[in-house]
Amino acid sequence: MSCAIVTGGGSGIGQAIATRLAKAGFNIALVGRRAGPLEHQKKLIMALGRKALVITADVADPATAAGIISSAQATFGRIDALVNCAGYAGIGGVAECGVEEFQKIIAANLSSAYYLTHALWPVLAAQHKAAPVGDHRTDTGGVIVNISSWAARDPFAMLGIYAVAKAGINMLTTVTAREGAAIGVRAFAVAPAGVETGMFRSLLSPEQVPSNTILEPDDVAQVVEHCIAGCLHFSSGETIYLQRGAGR
Repeated sequence: MSCAIVTGGGSGIGQAIATRLAKAGFNIALVGRRAGPLEHQKKLIMALGRKALVITADVADPATAAGIISSAQATFGRIDALVNCAGYAGIGGVAECGVEEFQKIIAANLSSAYYLTHALWPVLAAQHKAAPVGDHRTDTGGVIVNISSWAARDPFAMLGIYAVAKAGINMLTTVTAREGAAIGVRAFAVAPAGVETGMFRSLLSPEQVPSNTILEPDDVAQVVEHCIAGCLHFSSGETIYLQRGAGR
């Protein structure tokens, strides 16, 4: 059975993604800093008839990446998808953001995705090489989805450095897709505008931004599921922007 690693999988967008992928047949490795929400999500996934592994780790720490990958592989035997959803909406632009806060924002939103992608690469390469011809799980080698933000192309007030980090995520996605093509790896960035999550509400109240004007976590999760399922196979390397009401 297929396995997906979801960082930030205990709440918000990550929780919605983990739930959707479990319903689609994936076993899930849930990664995050807080064990409580991850254990709760594990129970929900198991109730769906799937297996779940909780890995408590700070993905912004480069020392954790190899352990996350090896734990998931040892538990499930293979890894088919990685969703880099963990993030940190640090406040500040060029003038306001100090060096320490800048490094924290970059580490949580950009470096963490690189660390895990780099650690996963040899696993995906080996799986692709060993795959029988026509194996639907591995004829693409694997899928990496990075959660970006609308801010990457339209920086939100107070979130300038966060926007810089997410713009970096978009380019990391393009590079991952191009370099991964030789081993069948697909990569996508999904960049939503406002989403009804605890992180968003820590910045803006419902009075400032009503709930009916922004996305729900499952709106983002649905697009991530499409990326992994192969519906967007020919869009590998692209950033997919999401906004409520767009195109209507």
